[in-house]
Amino acid sequence: MALTEGRHTSDAAPRTPVVKAAAAQADSRAAGYVWAVARIALGWIFLWAFLDKAFGWGFSTAADRAWIHGGSPTTGFLKGTADHALGGFFSGLAGQAWLDWLFMAGLLGIGVALILGAGMRIAATTGGVLLVFMWAAELPLATNPFMDEHLIYAVVLAGLALVGAGNTLGIGEWWGGTEIVRRYPILK
Repeated sequence: MALTEGRHTSDAAPRTPVVKAAAAQADSRAAGYVWAVARIALGWIFLWAFLDKAFGWGFSTAADRAWIHGGSPTTGFLKGTADHALGGFFSGLAGQAWLDWLFMAGLLGIGVALILGAGMRIAATTGGVLLVFMWAAELPLATNPFMDEHLIYAVVLAGLALVGAGNTLGIGEWWGGTEIVRRYPILK
């Protein structure tokens, strides 16, 4: 290393920027996989809720209360909110056919979109709205003044959409390149 005009010079090329770039790329790839696993796991939560309520596989919904057997997927949860702050409003919605259809379509659509990694913006928005309504129906919360898993899931959904989590282990990149999504970016 020689000293020239008060600066150090070296014949060797600097290695630090290359090492930092490679490390950042590896960190970014690892983070992409973490977000992808979170996306798929959360998608499964929504899809499973749809399947169990539709077919009554006995986890949260008994077979005789399954949607395909005439049961209402919204009644159990919403009727259970009667003693809560907004219970009068939410329990009054329980069992209404239009709400059952909207709820089930939402669970199915959000779950499939998250698992596939396509339509992340719509899935994050509608899923977030659904989760905030479910959070509001349970106010006041029994275990925390304001925070529960509904709000955490809503934040995670927003993060999934913002980081493009559908591109890793999903069809998000392909979906984003389709003509309809290029024309209507909200579908991304």
